[in-house]
Amino acid sequence: MKSYFDLKGQVAIVTGCSAGLGVQMAKALANQGAAIVAIARRKEKIEAVAREIADSYGVRTLAIPCDITDTARVDAAVDEVMAAFGRIDILINNAGTGAVAPAEDITDEQFHNEMNIDLFGTFRVARAVAKKAMIPAKYGRIINIASMYGLVGNKIAGSAPYHAAKGGVVNMTRALAAEWGKYGITVNAICPGYFYTDLTRETLDSDFFQQNARTMIPLERYGKEGELDSAAVFLASPASSYVTGVNLPVDGGYTAM
Repeated sequence: MKSYFDLKGQVAIVTGCSAGLGVQMAKALANQGAAIVAIARRKEKIEAVAREIADSYGVRTLAIPCDITDTARVDAAVDEVMAAFGRIDILINNAGTGAVAPAEDITDEQFHNEMNIDLFGTFRVARAVAKKAMIPAKYGRIINIASMYGLVGNKIAGSAPYHAAKGGVVNMTRALAAEWGKYGITVNAICPGYFYTDLTRETLDSDFFQQNARTMIPLERYGKEGELDSAAVFLASPASSYVTGVNLPVDGGYTAM
């Protein structure tokens, strides 16, 4: 019997792996047998996540504190993974931020920060992992976490820098897929809709957002914990070998309207 999504023996890096969707996706990959490297800025948080995953799923884990806006630190983190495991098969580029304000009030610093983290940060990590691990191995699965806001605009929460950065991630995903396909590397993006996390819960539970969900989302609800997992596991697995350059909305149909 074929196990389509078996990841035993593979090593996965997940950035932004201190809370929320990053942790959920890391657990999903660990559940399929992948060793997990948790990367984020907060050392205590990722060490706790790595311990929990190791205890719960019986896989090897490693926690590496890293600011993805620091090129030297990103390169050093990838070197550390290679020294520990000798390979990197999967990268989930999940680290990000989000500036919310009317476009006319967004500062240069806010716009620059958004692009530096969400777009350039995603590229920095992909570049290092591809160059040091995946291109030499002639194999890799890169999954960039973009957003449905990288595909459309919105009227309810001004966030032009976020839209711009995630839109950049969407097309950068296509560019990297085109360039690195010859090395056996697939590059895809997941574009989540509204999901509950510690950072979004208060906003999403507001009456205004609840009404918006019923109006704008065909499934008339937000994403639930675990509903990104199957998309991440599929795109991380050997089963997705002929899927590359794709931007997959997991948004309850928001971008269908």
